[in-house]
Amino acid sequence: MSERHPAGPARLTRRLAVTGLLAAFATPALSTAAFASSEQKALTYMRKVGKDMLNAHRQGTVASFKRAIQRHADVGAIADYSLGQYRSRLSAGQREAYYAGTTTFMARYFADQSREYVVSKYEIGKANQDGKDVSVQTKVFLMSGQSYTVVWKLTERKGGFKVADAKVMGFSLIYLQRGIFTSFLSKRNGDVAQLVAALNR
Repeated sequence: MSERHPAGPARLTRRLAVTGLLAAFATPALSTAAFASSEQKALTYMRKVGKDMLNAHRQGTVASFKRAIQRHADVGAIADYSLGQYRSRLSAGQREAYYAGTTTFMARYFADQSREYVVSKYEIGKANQDGKDVSVQTKVFLMSGQSYTVVWKLTERKGGFKVADAKVMGFSLIYLQRGIFTSFLSKRNGDVAQLVAALNR
């Protein structure tokens, strides 16, 4: 679908967000005795995420990113949020295909865009508890000389964590994805079936 790759500042922001997310995933998590128990667990979990995402990044394939996303992302919550005002139009019978399509969409975008930016180094900052969520700041340095901070969020799920979102320069990656999905739907009278079909092509 044409809305998949927006042009201009939004596209650049999403590219940087993808790169920053990959760098954060690929970074060994650091913990100190001062962190609360949940923050320590979150950073320990990030080491697992990092290993899987770094492996996917090295392979650079949709399939490799898809495996990592299925394992670590809170796909259901991200997919539901991405429908915005059209969420109520998703039927129970469409849900499985829609979630699978959303996973594929994210994996394709990561595979396509992550190769355009080369990370030279990265630094892990603070982990902060926010209710059941933990946010982690990561500073990313590119070979081009650019640097920026990615703030990304882990949310508790079934006694563990899932990746819920990442923000770069204040822009939420899942918020930008919602903009793409809802724009597509607004041009098709909110027909979720068309979005599901497009995501699964």
